[in-house]
Amino acid sequence: MESTLPEKKIPVGISACLTGQQVRYNGGHKRSRYCLNVLEDCFSFETFCPEVAIGLGIPRDPIRLVGLEGEHPRAQGTKEPELDVTDKLLDTGHTFAEKHRHLRGFILMKGSPSCGMERVKVYHPNGIPHHADQGVFVRALRESNPVLPLEEEARMNDAVLRENFIARVFAYDDWKSTVEPDPSYHAILQFHSRQKYLLMAHHYEGYRELGRYLAEAHDLPLEEVIEHYISRFMEHMAHKATRKTHTNVLMHILGYLKKEIDSDTKQEMLDAIEQYRQEQVHLVVPLTLLKHYVKRHGSDYIRSQTYLNPHPHELGLRNYI
Repeated sequence: MESTLPEKKIPVGISACLTGQQVRYNGGHKRSRYCLNVLEDCFSFETFCPEVAIGLGIPRDPIRLVGLEGEHPRAQGTKEPELDVTDKLLDTGHTFAEKHRHLRGFILMKGSPSCGMERVKVYHPNGIPHHADQGVFVRALRESNPVLPLEEEARMNDAVLRENFIARVFAYDDWKSTVEPDPSYHAILQFHSRQKYLLMAHHYEGYRELGRYLAEAHDLPLEEVIEHYISRFMEHMAHKATRKTHTNVLMHILGYLKKEIDSDTKQEMLDAIEQYRQEQVHLVVPLTLLKHYVKRHGSDYIRSQTYLNPHPHELGLRNYI
C-alpha cells in the first residue's frame, strides 16, 4: 500500500516536557514515546514550556491553581502563596497563540497548572483540594485561538480520543492549507463538500447546521462566513464519533454504490457494517471493503470524501475503534 504520510509535516505545538526536555518543576521530563516514535512521522513538533518562558527556574517550587468555584483560579506557589504567576502565564499564552497561528494543534501535559487541558486540581485558599479546572496557559490559548485542536498526551491512550484529535488536526490543516491562503465562498464550499461525511460522523446536527448555513452564506460578508464556519466546524468536530454515527456514514457512502455493485457485494458490505455496529469488528474492517469498492466504482465526489482517509493509514487509528 502506498504511503499516505504527508509530504510536508504538519506543525503542532507540544508541551516541552513531553519531548524529553528536562523542564519540569523537579528537573525531570515526561517523554512521550507515542508522540516521538509515532506522531513525529506526521507532525513537526514545536516545543514550549510556559513556566520556563515566564522565568521560573529548573528545578523550582511547584505552582498550583487556587480559587473558589465559579471564578478563574490563580496560579500560585505551593510553598510561597504570595508568588502569583497567573498574569504572566496568561500574557505568555496570548502572545504564543498570536505568534503561532500556523499551528494545527497542541498536545498538552496532563494535570499541569499551566498546561492541563481539564481536571486540573484547584485548591481552596485554605489549602484543601476543592474542584477542577483548566491550566492557565491553556485558558489563554483557548481565548486567543478557540478553534485550535487541543489534547492531553495521557488522554490519547484512549483510542477514540486519539483518533478524534488527530482527525481534527488533519481537518484543520486542510482548512489552513486550502481556504486561508486564498479565501473565497467557493473554497469554503469545496472544503465543506469533501469534509461532509467526516463532519457527519462527529456530529450529525452540526453537519446539517453548516449545510443550511452555507446555502445562504453568499449574502453575508466573506470574512464573517469564514470566521463563523471554521469556528462551528471545529466545535462540531470535537464531538466523539461513535459506532452509531460511523455506521450511519458507512451506510450513506454505500448508498452511492448501490447501482454499481451486484447484490452479493452489497450484502457482503452490509454484513461487515452490521458486524462493526454490533462491536464484533473494528471500523477498519467495513471501511477497507468500502474503500475498495469506492475506488473501483465511486464518483469523483464520493472518492474525494476525507472520511475515507482522514489521516495516514500508517497510524492505524481505525484499527482500534
